[in-house]
Amino acid sequence: MSRTDYGDVERGDVVVPGRPVKVHRYSGGARVNHWLTAICLVLLALSGLAMFHPSLFFLSALFGGGQWTRTIHPWIGVVLFFSFFGLFVRFWSANLWRRDDSRWIAQANDVVAGREERLPEVGKYNAGQKLVFWSMSILIIILIASGLVIWNEYFGSFTSIQLQRWALLVHAIAAVVAICVWVVHVYAAIWVKGTIGAMTRGTVTGGWAWRHHRKWLRELVSMQKGKRTETTTHSS
Repeated sequence: MSRTDYGDVERGDVVVPGRPVKVHRYSGGARVNHWLTAICLVLLALSGLAMFHPSLFFLSALFGGGQWTRTIHPWIGVVLFFSFFGLFVRFWSANLWRRDDSRWIAQANDVVAGREERLPEVGKYNAGQKLVFWSMSILIIILIASGLVIWNEYFGSFTSIQLQRWALLVHAIAAVVAICVWVVHVYAAIWVKGTIGAMTRGTVTGGWAWRHHRKWLRELVSMQKGKRTETTTHSS
């Protein structure tokens, strides 16, 4: 079977029989990549807010003062960009929008009420997770682009004051939206029990996968059965 036959299955996804059944959802590399990105986002939010308004300047003490905050902030942004790029390469294909995702969004009331049995079967990521993924992808591009324009130490001589002012406004708006998206992401991870454990341990139970991501589990089981059949055929 080709990779395209199982659009929601990523490398490393495996069902392990047992009591309970365990499903490998995230590899060790993916988890390290995710948490590095998360740490960068938190540090950027704190250092950015310290420079955003005088009432929040006390946050600069976390970074050694105002000068250090101003110096460190853009470098953390560079690390975030490359770290998120790693996540993008890993996860983009499973986050492609599908027809069932539009139906899932249209039944938002059932999502909030926890009536998952009424929803379309979900692949590895539901429509909400996909919206977060693509929103952050766009926002991080905007943040890195506008951030380079206002990074005077290295790029100040290549831009005008007027362009820097516009870039600063765009950067601030994108940062606020990114923080809001991040808060929604964290809230959803806490709300759906087992989600955080999946990104710390890398595995979920078969029951969890069946309840929350049934289409993904079906594809994964089908793929493994197909591989076993091919192995048996070749060995005969």
